[in-house]
Amino acid sequence: MSGLLAGKRLLVTGVITDASIAFSVAKIAQENGATVVLTGFGRMSLVERIAKRLPQEAPVIELDVTDPSHLDSLPQRVRAHVDGLDGVVHSIAFGPQSVLGGEFLNAGWADVAKALEVSTYSYKSLATACLPLMDAGGSIVGLTFDATKAWPVYDWMGVAKAGLESASRYLALHLGKQGIRSNLVSAGPLRTMAAKSIPGFEQFEDAWAQRAPLGWDLTDQGPAARAVCALLSDWFPATTGEIVHVDGGYHALGA
Repeated sequence: MSGLLAGKRLLVTGVITDASIAFSVAKIAQENGATVVLTGFGRMSLVERIAKRLPQEAPVIELDVTDPSHLDSLPQRVRAHVDGLDGVVHSIAFGPQSVLGGEFLNAGWADVAKALEVSTYSYKSLATACLPLMDAGGSIVGLTFDATKAWPVYDWMGVAKAGLESASRYLALHLGKQGIRSNLVSAGPLRTMAAKSIPGFEQFEDAWAQRAPLGWDLTDQGPAARAVCALLSDWFPATTGEIVHVDGGYHALGA
């Protein structure tokens, strides 16, 4: 077997449609020699149908990252398909509509707490659930949206992403002795199902199209997915706690 991820066993979360970044990650990973297991939540039949569109159909495990029973049983359920994991992809985020779309000052704690639980705390929850499967070390990679700035309409999801970026650094600190790396890919805006749920998302689209030095294709998940796969590979053995920007260079610009 050849390829950047030859022999790697990967758990990929967050596939909903074939426009999901996670779908492109799974596809590219398989094309580069990896064995992939997917997780799904809420729309299992849809995820199972999408899994059949991969180069090799991947098994799908149900996972609600806010359900302790799902997390506790995850190692056993993954072992039904692979004997361990070399990499984990966290592509999970959710925020009630009340925490987006300019409602920052009005959002209540219950909805904010849900956004933080699913989008931020779940990074740690998923990582610790997978630890029994990662005896030989490995790589955990998550997806973020540049949290160093305040974005129109993104509101509390921006706060959740800032927490995610901090959580990744702390995972890097606490898991390093076990040979496990934690890194994030900060992707520019893409027309995924998640993006469609953000009121006013077109503001991001217009800005990136006009200003990204390398240009930006809102429908191409490939660049972000390839960065995730690179971080899952053995080519970044001494890189952890890092955020790799895949945004056409937009993050590097001032006014």
